[in-house]
Amino acid sequence: MSEQMKSKEELPEKDRNPDLEGHVHAILGEIGEDPGREGLLKTPYRVAKAYRFLTQGYEMDIEAVLNAAVFEENYNEMVIVKDIDFYSLCEHHMLPFFGRCHIAYIPNGKIVGLSKMPRIVEVFARRLQVQERMTQQIAEALQAALDPLGVGVVCEGKHMCMMMRGVQKQNSVATTSEMLGAFESNSKTREEFLRLINTGF
Repeated sequence: MSEQMKSKEELPEKDRNPDLEGHVHAILGEIGEDPGREGLLKTPYRVAKAYRFLTQGYEMDIEAVLNAAVFEENYNEMVIVKDIDFYSLCEHHMLPFFGRCHIAYIPNGKIVGLSKMPRIVEVFARRLQVQERMTQQIAEALQAALDPLGVGVVCEGKHMCMMMRGVQKQNSVATTSEMLGAFESNSKTREEFLRLINTGF
């Protein structure tokens, strides 16, 4: 029995995606590699499994993620969760971009469990993205779920498509923002948010 056949037999069937693995196998050949050499035998399987994990946001639903974690509460001051790590894939080159997301909202009779805000980020980060759209989607999802007085989202990201290729600028950081409701219309509210996310713990 060949090493390649033996290697494939060892892989759990529940994690297999033959079509995606076949495409990765073809890519390896096209870039000049030998997909049959020992170090690459399981690479199509590993890459296919990794891409399914990295793009699982397509299968996530905001309502399911919130999972009844929206509560009635008479609180009307700003709520902020900052420094939420995110990892995503640039839709132009399918290379990673990663960074931090800061989210704030002003309740209008409803609050959401704090752990749900990072999960909302995950829904939109775990797919092919551009940072601008991801920032907007996070804000709009929170607005739709809570109907708050306002939502503010700021994302800071490092893009491997700028760092590894192209302009090759390793220290560049892209910052995007989306301001809705009071964060858009009231400069003092917006300034408070921006000041608080730049303040240490």
